[in-house]
Amino acid sequence: MAKSTSNKVSVPGFLANGVSAGIKGGNQKDLGLIFSTVPAKVAAMLTKNTFRAAPVLIDAERIKRGIARAIITNSGCANAATGKEGMEDALAVSAAAAKQLKIPEEHLLVCSTGVIGKRLPLKKIESGIGKLVKGLNEFGIEDAESAMMTTDKYPKISIRKGIVGARDITICGIAKGAGMIEPNMATLLTYVMTDALIDTKALNTVFHQVIDSTFNSISVDGCMSTNDTAIILANGLAANNPLERAQARLQRFREMLTDVLAELSQAVVKDGEGATKLITVVVEGAKSKSDARRVAYSVANSNLVKTAFFGEDPNWGRIIAAIGASGIPLEREKIGLSIANVNVFSQDTPAVVTLSKLKDVFKGGNIEVRISLGGGDKSYAVYTSDLSYDYVKINADYST
Repeated sequence: MAKSTSNKVSVPGFLANGVSAGIKGGNQKDLGLIFSTVPAKVAAMLTKNTFRAAPVLIDAERIKRGIARAIITNSGCANAATGKEGMEDALAVSAAAAKQLKIPEEHLLVCSTGVIGKRLPLKKIESGIGKLVKGLNEFGIEDAESAMMTTDKYPKISIRKGIVGARDITICGIAKGAGMIEPNMATLLTYVMTDALIDTKALNTVFHQVIDSTFNSISVDGCMSTNDTAIILANGLAANNPLERAQARLQRFREMLTDVLAELSQAVVKDGEGATKLITVVVEGAKSKSDARRVAYSVANSNLVKTAFFGEDPNWGRIIAAIGASGIPLEREKIGLSIANVNVFSQDTPAVVTLSKLKDVFKGGNIEVRISLGGGDKSYAVYTSDLSYDYVKINADYST
């Protein structure tokens, strides 16, 4: 399962493009399209936010059919909290794009990202669709990725190639996101394209499993968005032996998909708004996975912990406090804490470690926090980032 080293990113049977429609101004790409040349199997995970954006509501219904061919995305406007008019706008974009692509409208998925509470600049988008469709090409994935970026500092693309079901298959994923990242949704916007031939039920099962262990195991700021969407399209053009549930060869596909989504999810955390560090919180020795998860997120979402890492202040007591605030029963004398393999706390007692050594640990750009609960054999890991001055600056004037 080698990572592609080619500068040209492509997946057999998929075309893509990204253009500037004038939504964001400054000639920035803000309208993107992914298109499968044949009908593709589809699976998705969508935000659980009560205020689901209009495109999310539309996609939730269309994905139930199990077939899709295209995803059109605009950045610069979330089309969320826009009521009946927002739904009408999203449907108008859908109709215009489906007409240009000459496909059934129910086979087209729509996504938006940007400022909440503003209506889509419909005329700009509709006028840009012709150029978008005309420019579709096999190497347009990078342009489509650029068109979905908002506060991202860099694009996020991951691709794997390997033999599955006696044929070469490709899995490529793209993602956008740098803030409002929290589990129980999917994540921001993430699209996966593959030419693998796979049963619909198997695709849905494996996609949900892999999302749960990757994108649903990250946090930047503990905030859930209204537009979070993760979609996978599988067009079957690899003509491999069909992948179905309970098959050994499905595991190979799962491993490749995990590689792609793990790389993307960690890239999202590294690109967190204002982030300077990638922090991995590993909880082990829990009685249940749920307990491990609660402790991990209690630490990962603690603003005091995140600011300590940004300030490179070795105040590990903040981590202990977050563990204790998780709400699960804990035996204090069994708790162990290490940071970057340096033991700082065990048996309800601080470890003997010099302040200078701890300061050096906190200066790292990639830091692991390992917590042992001493009560079982379950574990959970979460990727998070620090919280910096720039995070406040970015979000203080995001809509203006």
